[in-house]
Amino acid sequence: MNSSNINFVLNTYLKLDLNCRGKLLINIYKNNVFVNQKCGFTSSCYRYFRTSHEAAQAPLKDGVTVLPTPQEVTITLRKNEFNKEFIQGSVKSYDSNQLASNDPIEDTRSEAMCKQTAGLLMGIFDGHGGPACAQVVSKRLLNYIAAALLPYEQLQTYINEGAPDSLLETFNDKTKMVEDLKYKYSKSFKQYLAELAADDKEINIKTSLEKAIMSLDSDLSKEVVDPYNSDGFINPKTLSVALSGAVACVSHIDGPHLHIANVGDCNAVLGTMTEENEWVAKKITKEHNAENFDELKRIWNEHPDSERKTVIRRDRLLGELAPLRSIGDYRYKWSAELLSKLAVPYIGNKAIPAHYYTPPYLTAMPDIYYHRLTPKDKFLIIASDGLWDMMTPLQAVKLVGEHMKGKVFFNLLKLPKKNIQLGDIDELLVHRKESLKSKPKDKNAATHLIRHAIGGTEYGVDHSRLAHLLSLAPDVSRMFRDDMTVTVAYFDAEFLRQCPS
Repeated sequence: MNSSNINFVLNTYLKLDLNCRGKLLINIYKNNVFVNQKCGFTSSCYRYFRTSHEAAQAPLKDGVTVLPTPQEVTITLRKNEFNKEFIQGSVKSYDSNQLASNDPIEDTRSEAMCKQTAGLLMGIFDGHGGPACAQVVSKRLLNYIAAALLPYEQLQTYINEGAPDSLLETFNDKTKMVEDLKYKYSKSFKQYLAELAADDKEINIKTSLEKAIMSLDSDLSKEVVDPYNSDGFINPKTLSVALSGAVACVSHIDGPHLHIANVGDCNAVLGTMTEENEWVAKKITKEHNAENFDELKRIWNEHPDSERKTVIRRDRLLGELAPLRSIGDYRYKWSAELLSKLAVPYIGNKAIPAHYYTPPYLTAMPDIYYHRLTPKDKFLIIASDGLWDMMTPLQAVKLVGEHMKGKVFFNLLKLPKKNIQLGDIDELLVHRKESLKSKPKDKNAATHLIRHAIGGTEYGVDHSRLAHLLSLAPDVSRMFRDDMTVTVAYFDAEFLRQCPS
């Protein structure tokens, strides 16, 4: 790293408060700076500083770093924001946004309404070891879930009609599937439908979510292994998807019924208002990582006692992988023999982790959580760990709650009645002028959270800190923050109030 980069990083470091400095130093110590926080790969394509001596940074003018203006910062923050409103159902609207730290970004998100059954699906997918797995999962998983939710007769009709686009109405879907993989994925999906049709059981949302996630994870492997077994062919694209990985948090909301499927370390948090008008954060999910002792016990019990010191090392699976469950990541699922045939020729001997004795070490089995929504539940936040590394669930809920209150001032003023007196209008305008002080900078709540996650201090958002962190090149940025993807869904209290108990 050259001297100008070093100075820029040090200046950014000094802008942080003591708590954030501590987090950064712990992160560098744990990851030895060069190793991806989640995947453990050490090849050049996964290093933080793969081109640090050439890394772009904030421009220099007469030797002085020129930081982006507040307007330029806002343009950057709002680049990927999206909002969708609904005219019926328990969800009034949702806001989403994401901000990259890695290049390319390894987070993805997807949202869709089920067209043949009831329910809104929203998912956050946090990739590691590259973006390939997260991108593919975000494009395919919601279809797998929608198919698993079809009653038997509807499933048979759907199979006979063969209309894959009729399952979901997707929103903000800008990514396109690679052409040469469309046929392969379509073939896998048809086989998945046949397996669903062979199992004539009553539909259960919990088992449907489990079935969809586990089936897609299995297909990621089959799409590599089957062609190899039949003719010795290995497709580098399907192999890269299988060897990279993704954690996922997916919600299914149908009226007052909220189900969350979680694999890995994304989180879903409910924002609830008490009778005393105080915000409460209800953390629905529990991370699958080394801080979850039940998860550690599960892994220890699945392997011989002789591996107790090697299966979890440095708070990671086999000393490499931070999330203890994920989709893909077949470096920790295939046998050593299969890895030698499929992965070693492409990425070398590092493809087989040290102390790899009794695979599989990893599963994609999700934990499923259920919550019945009430009028007190105002919104749901689903986000990748890039957000939760920077703020607590309660901080996030309070920020969205304050944002809800201030967001009304984005709307035009409407007089409450026709024959209002001039004095009443004057009082209303004075109150509105005073209240405008609480108007947030961003109409989108996800953007509001990201802005505060990066630039927030106990005194509000610090533009200098925000500008510094947004100016870092991807090689350096990853030292300070992860990719962030956030979705905030707002509930209709009146709709929930009328739902039968």
